[in-house]
Amino acid sequence: MEIFLSLCLGVGLAACSGFRVFVPLLLSSLALHFGFVSGAAGFEWMGSWVAIAILSTATVLEIGGYYIPWVDNLLDTIATPAAFAAGTLLTTSFIEIDNPILQWGLGLIMGGGTAGFIQAGTSIVRLASTKFSGGVANPIMATFENILSVVFSFFTFWFPIVAFVFVVLFITWLLRKILTRKSKPAI
Repeated sequence: MEIFLSLCLGVGLAACSGFRVFVPLLLSSLALHFGFVSGAAGFEWMGSWVAIAILSTATVLEIGGYYIPWVDNLLDTIATPAAFAAGTLLTTSFIEIDNPILQWGLGLIMGGGTAGFIQAGTSIVRLASTKFSGGVANPIMATFENILSVVFSFFTFWFPIVAFVFVVLFITWLLRKILTRKSKPAI
């Protein structure tokens, strides 16, 4: 049951890193530092003051960058692979398994895949927002994504199984929308 809970926690936080790469990393770092959660062996560094300082700086820069028109689209090109890496790291850091291949494999597939999928979706939405509003609506999108990342990260710490179910339902819904759109003939 512990492995399942840690996987749910990791995947929930990975989904949050699809909205903002550094917010769930910073909140995880703080949670580890203050003993709210425990991480897997070898990931103690995530709760260090150095990690907290670096992640705090990165979080502020990332959030601020999304409020600058056109910089937000540039950030998305960097954020997509970074979200994949962050999702992998977050999920792997909470899975306490003695087999590192299985630990990193689960982190990569479950966490990285989830974060990458969510980030790709937000990038598409931002491009559409830029196209249709000339970038005027992008700060609204950024605020919404910031709120989602922070609130869902906190929610995930308290209710990891429910968060995991939300992530699965959201990804299923998004995939259905994508597949439905692709199957409709162009007029």
